[in-house]
Parts: sequence; C-alpha cells; structure tokens
Amino acid sequence: MATHALVNARVLLDDGFHDDLAVLLDAAGRIEALAPAGQARLQAAEVRDLGGGWLLPGFIDAQVNGGGGVLFNNDTSVEAIAAIGRGHRRFGTTGFLPTLISDDAEVMARAVAATRAAIAAGVPGVLGVHLEGPYIAPGRKGTHDASKFRVPDAAEAAMATSLDNGVTLITLAPERVPLDTIRAMVARGARVVAGHTAASYEETRAGLDAGLCGFTHLYNAMSPLQGREPGAVGAALEDRDSWCGVIVDGVHVHPGALRVALTAKPRGKIFLVTDAMPMVGSDDPSFALYGEVITAVDGVVRNAAGALAGSALDMATAVRNSVRLLGLPLEEAARMASTYPAQFLGLADRHGRIAPGLQADLVLLDEALEVRETWIAGVDSAG
Repeated sequence: MATHALVNARVLLDDGFHDDLAVLLDAAGRIEALAPAGQARLQAAEVRDLGGGWLLPGFIDAQVNGGGGVLFNNDTSVEAIAAIGRGHRRFGTTGFLPTLISDDAEVMARAVAATRAAIAAGVPGVLGVHLEGPYIAPGRKGTHDASKFRVPDAAEAAMATSLDNGVTLITLAPERVPLDTIRAMVARGARVVAGHTAASYEETRAGLDAGLCGFTHLYNAMSPLQGREPGAVGAALEDRDSWCGVIVDGVHVHPGALRVALTAKPRGKIFLVTDAMPMVGSDDPSFALYGEVITAVDGVVRNAAGALAGSALDMATAVRNSVRLLGLPLEEAARMASTYPAQFLGLADRHGRIAPGLQADLVLLDEALEVRETWIAGVDSAG
C-alpha cells in the first residue's frame, strides 16, 4: 500500500507531461502507481502538495570526478563518495558513478573497493564506478597525467572489472588497448567506451566491433571529423547503436556541434554528463589534481597548461543549457539527464523514468528550472 502521494506538479511520463496526476510511493522506495489526483486511494496515503513545478525522473550522471569539495582521486573512501553524492544531489542528481581519472593501479583498486562498500552500505545514489583511463592516448590526454598511462595486463584488467554489485564503466583509447582485452572486459560485464583517443576511424570501428558501446564526452579529447579522416568523432556520429555522453556547458563543445550530433544520432543515444570537479556543491572554486592547484575562473576549469580540467557543471544546469542553448524541449532535455543514461548503463529496469515498479528517484524543478527537491528511493532531500 502506498505510503506517500506526490500531487500538484506536471509529471513527466513516457508520452510527455501530465497534470492532475498523483505519484504514489511505497514503503520500499519504489513508485507504486500513478493515479488521478482526486482518486479515493490517495486518502490512505500521506499526501504531499508540490505546489506546481515539473516533476522529473532523477538525473543520472555517469561522469562525476568530484563534488562537495572532494576529488575522488584524492580520497578513495566511502565517506568521499557520500560527500560527492551530497554535493550533486542538490542539483537533481539521484544516481551517479564516482569517476577516477588516470591513476596508479593501487588507487584504482581502492576506488573499486570503496565503490563496492558504498553500494553495500546504501550510500544514496551510487550506481557503480567510472574508470576514465589510464588506458588512453598521450596525444589526447587533456588534464590526465601521461606518466600514469599504460596498457593493462590480464590481472589489471580483471581488477578494473571486479566490481560485483554495481556498474563498471571504463573509458579507454581503442588504439592503445588490444582488442582481445576489450573483449575480455566486456565479457566480465563492464561497459567499455572510447575516450581520450587519437584513434583513426578504422581503429574506432574495430573497437566498436570488439564491444565498445559508446564515447566519453563526445568531441572532447578525441580525433575529430574531417573530410578524408573521419576519426573517432566520425565513427561515433555514424554508428547507430553506440551512446555518446556530452558536456553541455557552452565551453566544452559549441552548441552548433552538439546540434549536429543530435541530428546525426538516433534519438536516445546522446545523454548528459557533467565531468564535474569538486567545486560543484562547494563554496571553494579550487582543488588539487596531481599536485597542481586548479581554480575555476568564471565557471571554467583549466589547468596551468590551459587544458580543460573537467567542469564546474551540475546536471540541473546541463538540463537548462540543453533547453536554452540547444533549443530542446524540457521533456527531451530531462530524458537526456535520466532516461537515456539509465539505458546506457543497463539500468532502465530500475531507474530513469517515472513508472510503476521503478525506484522513486525524482527531482522537482520550479518554473525557472531550478531544483526545489530531490527524492532517492522515495526519501526526500530533507530526510
């Protein structure tokens, strides 16, 4: 029997927004039912009037380097993961992958272990781990430390794919990793994607054939599309089955290039990520990475060499930018932040939509598309 009923909001369902609809939550933190707001069964539940606004599926971010003043590379602990989650939750993120950028094998092993422990302990929102590198290309390193780069042997590949209670996402350069290793990682259940890659079109296609399922921050840190050399970007835009994460902050990628990608790819294959650094959910604009202090200036994060070093973006801002910079309707921008990443991560049976049986991960936006409240497994942000 439903314990809570959320009423008086425009609720995003698969076919668009609905008014005068109640979302009933059960005691297990799932969506029990959707019902007309005046239905008699609501009398048995605790009714919460949301006062208008937009009720969306909670946002899912597959690339979260840090938040709440914490960088995952600097603190691979359960407490750090929880702090990152709290920092992003205020911006509508109800599910995330703490993301470790290129580091030593011991740090990677600690990150996997901490993620396993965080999920087992029920830390809100943790869905798995993203290992972004170190199996990437020096020529497309971005802010990654090239001294950490290497080709994994069988033991390290097994360690990187050893998380047994959540999703493992691995970003690698397909020209740097043997195709048999990619196949082995995929066989162990990892979602393997191309990123920070100088691969040719042919090398990228070979990676896709070996099991790559997508691309990390499309356009950024990858070989570009040119007339005679389509590169990784050309392979990504051509391929009908792969997913592409995009950073919609107006800095990482020109809005025109993003609109090209949205036109080229089938609907649902492009989703939002933040690539967020510790300043999201924190008052401190600076953090340390590889011994260098990096400071966001006017919301843009660069290292001393001038390379973009992640972002200060949150998911709510990414949704607003998708509406205002890309001209997308709110319902599609919201799906790019929830439904599509859930599908990409193989979690669509539990997350990413407002539908009976799914986990009650929700975000309420006001008329300015600012976050008013979030729910993770039916527990609101005050609880």
